[in-house]
Amino acid sequence: QVQLVESGGGLVQAGGSLRLSCAASGRRFSTYAMGWFRQAPGKEREFVAAVSWNGGTINSADSVKGRFTISRDNAKNTVYLQMNSLKPEDAAVYYCAADAWGLGSVTKSAYDYWGQGTQVTVSS
Repeated sequence: QVQLVESGGGLVQAGGSLRLSCAASGRRFSTYAMGWFRQAPGKEREFVAAVSWNGGTINSADSVKGRFTISRDNAKNTVYLQMNSLKPEDAAVYYCAADAWGLGSVTKSAYDYWGQGTQVTVSS
């Protein structure tokens, strides 16, 4: 069982930056791939970025490439999402998720555990 708690969301102006964190409980964090997804009102939850268990594979959505960076610190059981050059269309609730297969899938159904989400609001 893995419990995930996101933090770092908030209100930021367009062009600004935020860093989201996701702290995980459990001793097997280092074996899980970790992903970030987001969901805006009235829209489906969509993939943002994922990192494999050892950090060797990173996947990112085209909409965030060059602006968002996912990273992990297995010693701290934490995964991060650095978000730069934020746009109003990035506004959403951001969720982190853990994938027991460890590969860093872009597919929601691959993830076994989810956090409660953190709100990101971007003003224009």
